[in-house]
Amino acid sequence: MNCWCILRRLTRVALGLALCPLWAQSPQMLLVADGTAVALQLDQTVSSANARVGDPLTFLVVQDVTVQGFTVIAAGSRASGSLARAHGRRVLGMGGNLVLKLDSVELANGDRVALRARKEVKGTSHAWRMAAGMAITSLIYMPVAPIFLLTRGDDCTALKSTEITAHVDGDNSLVSTAFPAATARSAGLNQAIEFLPSRVLNGEGRQGDMVNLLFIGQKEELQAAFDSGGWVSTDGWKLRSAWHVLTQRTHYLRQPMARFFLFGRTQDYAYALPDPDAMVSRRHHVRIWKTGHEVDGIPVWAGAATHDVGIEVGKHGKLFNHRIDPNVDSERDFIGSNLSETSLPARATYVDGAEPVFRAQTSSGQAYYSDSRILLVDLRPTTNGEARLRHPATADTLPTPALGALPTTDSLSSAFR
Repeated sequence: MNCWCILRRLTRVALGLALCPLWAQSPQMLLVADGTAVALQLDQTVSSANARVGDPLTFLVVQDVTVQGFTVIAAGSRASGSLARAHGRRVLGMGGNLVLKLDSVELANGDRVALRARKEVKGTSHAWRMAAGMAITSLIYMPVAPIFLLTRGDDCTALKSTEITAHVDGDNSLVSTAFPAATARSAGLNQAIEFLPSRVLNGEGRQGDMVNLLFIGQKEELQAAFDSGGWVSTDGWKLRSAWHVLTQRTHYLRQPMARFFLFGRTQDYAYALPDPDAMVSRRHHVRIWKTGHEVDGIPVWAGAATHDVGIEVGKHGKLFNHRIDPNVDSERDFIGSNLSETSLPARATYVDGAEPVFRAQTSSGQAYYSDSRILLVDLRPTTNGEARLRHPATADTLPTPALGALPTTDSLSSAFR
């Protein structure tokens, strides 16, 4: 064997020894620790009037769960659970009661891990009404008073999109090769739009107004924008509000709004811009909810806006309702233009929601129509004093014009595709 052959064999052996540790290296292990938070929304409406213990429940993951740079639970995955308690409304003024329990969630590789979480939902109690009825009746005719013990509370409803945070139950070791790498996309805005309910709900779970606005901004920026636009924050429904309606009548600027629900809770803010010539019957108004999503650490807010244009005989058990302008897009765009005229920065573009709404009805049965777009208003200040908008997928700054000169449907739609 000549020297050249010996040298070639030695080179192969040395190369093999050098690469051996790389071949023998095991895949990276991911630890999904006990207590890892998972943000969820209830994917159905459940009422204590017909629910039973053990009924299956489905939940939707609304934010990616990442571990060591890998997405282990993807937004859009399903989690399963069941009803741990289901009581209908009862005598003695007791309302209904539901307890939702989480069991497990699907991982990005198709496996499942156990979850722990419980959420209780209670119906309105009417114990005070029962006690008042008994007290008043006993003064008139005592033997009749006990009949008020049969007073029932209200059924409770766990509404679709109700938020619940579950936690992984126990430590779980996973092989990294089974999971996709987490991307650097602007997940907050993407997922806020993807999992935004298309319509608000009333207390019984009936769908109503379209969710047609999104805002990016701190709470103070949101409040300042509407204050500068001349909007007033409306009062809640209290005994004091009824007194104001009676005493101030057509001069009551802060007339309460009906309570609607998004993410299982009532609006965080309600703003109105009354018509000075008809404050009771005509007003611009919007309800706003804080979502669980953020963009660069700044909260994303969802809004539902309609324009009251009159009063009509109510439906679904109500004496009177406000009649709205069926073209809800005009109110959406009015709010955009109004905010653009303030001294605060506000720029916007249109985005498409996950579930289109072209024709629908309010919870009181009034028909309305829309082009199905959502107006996204960015209230974040920048160094030059203007707000900025970013593409949900790439987080690149868009050259979006001010709200006072809103682009056409085609140009805005193409910008976000």
